[in-house]
Amino acid sequence: MDSLSGFVVFNRVAETRSFVAAGQSLGITASAVGKRVARLESRLGVRLFHRSTRSITLTAEGTLFLERSRRILAEIEATEQALSQASETPRGRLRVSLPQVTGLVMPALAEFMALYPQVELDLEFTDRMVDIVGEGFDVVMRGGQPLDSRLNAKFLGHFQHRLVASPEYLRERGTPSHPRDLSTHTCLHYRFPSNGKLEVWPLRQEHPDQGYDIPISMVCNHVETRICFALNHRGITCLPDFSVRRELAAGTLVSVLESFMERRGSFYLLWPSGRHVPPKLRVFIDFMLERVLPGGPQPYK
Repeated sequence: MDSLSGFVVFNRVAETRSFVAAGQSLGITASAVGKRVARLESRLGVRLFHRSTRSITLTAEGTLFLERSRRILAEIEATEQALSQASETPRGRLRVSLPQVTGLVMPALAEFMALYPQVELDLEFTDRMVDIVGEGFDVVMRGGQPLDSRLNAKFLGHFQHRLVASPEYLRERGTPSHPRDLSTHTCLHYRFPSNGKLEVWPLRQEHPDQGYDIPISMVCNHVETRICFALNHRGITCLPDFSVRRELAAGTLVSVLESFMERRGSFYLLWPSGRHVPPKLRVFIDFMLERVLPGGPQPYK
């Protein structure tokens, strides 16, 4: 602890360039400041300050030591604050942006509300790329590899795309055995709200320059709508596996052309970079890592 006290006194002298001013800010005498600096210099075996009757300036060794000691003191301060926050009850408004995959996240969010009633969830469901920092979000969930260096990221997990249809539809129209067969089927597509483009069905191509003729029989920007249409025998659609897990297990929808599906998606939690993570955000990150696409990621630490 005497070493730590010496660090604090040294930093204050370096900032004020005065034993008297440093002592006043620390509540000790200028003589005590001088003695602690002298003991620190003796222990280190170097002179940290050039002293004269008019001024105090850092030596080259003092400049190096100031840089290192500031980092050490900052880490100690951050650790103290993190430990203090760990004992606090998570509370307050938490602004969250999520993609429109409500079937994946809604059960977890409802459970989170029950466990943390003092956290006020402010949820925005959108597939547009929000400006997390500029729009004031605490955390967002997004697909794909994060690229913004201003953000911390935590991997949630992977998911697969599936082409699905009802057994009744396939009995009436036939089960495709090759992507070429889709040209005779009713195909239900997804349009990205952010750019108006249709989602490309991730089918492996035998020849890179030759695509498949996939009819556009219906277009929407909603997962649940396409699930409803498929359940009502209206056609084949491409969906993330988590959105139709129950339907596939129950047999009300079946997967087709699995050997030709080649793309795997991923989800991440993103939040603004910073030294401290408040309790409300920390528990939300941990909770979502455990409940959404479990099995791959590890809790936030």
